[in-house]
Amino acid sequence: MVRSAVISWASVLLTVVFGLFHSTEGGCYGRCCSGTDLSCVSLDWRSDRVYGTCYCDENCIRTKDCCFDYPMECTAEPCVVSQWTHWSGCARPCEVSYRVRRRSLVTRPRNVAEGCPVLEQRAGCMEHRSHLGHSCLSQDPALITTAEYSNGRVTHNSHHTVKDSGFCVEFKVESLSRWCLEENKAHTRWMQYLREGFVVCVSCQSPAININNDTRTCRGDGHSAHRDDVLQWQAVGSSHCRGTWRKVRKLQHCSCPAVHSFIFI
Repeated sequence: MVRSAVISWASVLLTVVFGLFHSTEGGCYGRCCSGTDLSCVSLDWRSDRVYGTCYCDENCIRTKDCCFDYPMECTAEPCVVSQWTHWSGCARPCEVSYRVRRRSLVTRPRNVAEGCPVLEQRAGCMEHRSHLGHSCLSQDPALITTAEYSNGRVTHNSHHTVKDSGFCVEFKVESLSRWCLEENKAHTRWMQYLREGFVVCVSCQSPAININNDTRTCRGDGHSAHRDDVLQWQAVGSSHCRGTWRKVRKLQHCSCPAVHSFIFI
């Protein structure tokens, strides 16, 4: 506030002092211009106390070549905007999309170097219901953990025969909660490798595998889902780490990197 007062008084003082020596045709009287305008020029004292070519456009504040009386003749009017509207719903339901909020221009800026702030903001979102209120999610959420834990599973039954080796399903991760990235315990650190847009492999093995009428399934494997269906997953070991993905394809064996390999529970 003190600095503003000093600048204001300095402008007045310059106007009084230099005003005694400038012609009636000089200075910014009657020639204030918006933006950058090289024709908005005069011959008078500049604000740096040098006599010569000076300007009366808004850009002269940035280039520091305004006429001495610019602050008095070209009164600054900052940009004024309204309050933000409420966030809209997701632009596209049932998939990763965005929501919008806006504000409007109330007063355009004049004789200031700064422009207006942004009038629109977007943020990512995911809505699990269509515009008609129907759920977008198919089946129960898949319960997953790191594939490292499959090393401890028994591969033979009581008759010493090899159990069903199962199958693999590839998914593309669409969304996940922020908690997944914050897990740093020894048994939950694997959750940090779940990322939006990544393709991961999830193995369906015994004892998680279910066989019904020669159909092998695991809970949440999306066996009856369409390619565009959004499916849920839940990380075992953290009730907060969860998200959605889409089924890419079903394979006999998984081939993803170890950090992107998981198993159904």
